[in-house]
Amino acid sequence: MRGALRTGILTAALTLAADQITKLWVLFGYEIADRGRVQVLPFIDFVMVWNRGVSYGMFQQETTLGRLVLLAVTVAAVVFLSVWMARESSRFTSFGLGLVLGGAIGNGIDRAAYGAVADFVLLHAGGFEWYVFNIADAAIVVGAALLLYGAFWRGNGSAEAKTSTTRIEG
Repeated sequence: MRGALRTGILTAALTLAADQITKLWVLFGYEIADRGRVQVLPFIDFVMVWNRGVSYGMFQQETTLGRLVLLAVTVAAVVFLSVWMARESSRFTSFGLGLVLGGAIGNGIDRAAYGAVADFVLLHAGGFEWYVFNIADAAIVVGAALLLYGAFWRGNGSAEAKTSTTRIEG
């Protein structure tokens, strides 16, 4: 197996494991639903929110058909990301893809098991509250940012690109 693919698969597996372990602990070990809002740090609280939509709670789906459509979109995204990762030669890009893939699978598991995604981390400061999210959401955001960085700023000037080209001097 190529190094880039190995990097992506390992990243996806670790992301998925971290996401599912934290969700299972918060739901069934810590039982956050029974505790309400719990301060973890002065700027981080745990609070249980079931997201029946997509990012930022958009496109909330209360019907079975709506939830199945979101699950189908997740499966399509996982297939697309997996094919991209299998063809990718850059470890950097595969790392970003692994974060997005692991997060998408983690949220997909929630959607299949519970009918909604378990979100529980709330960041806040000075009266401002960010949306409630989970490890999968954070991984997707970081992975997407890395993919954008790789596409727009790394380009052909990257170390990987420079080491893979042959230079002829005359």
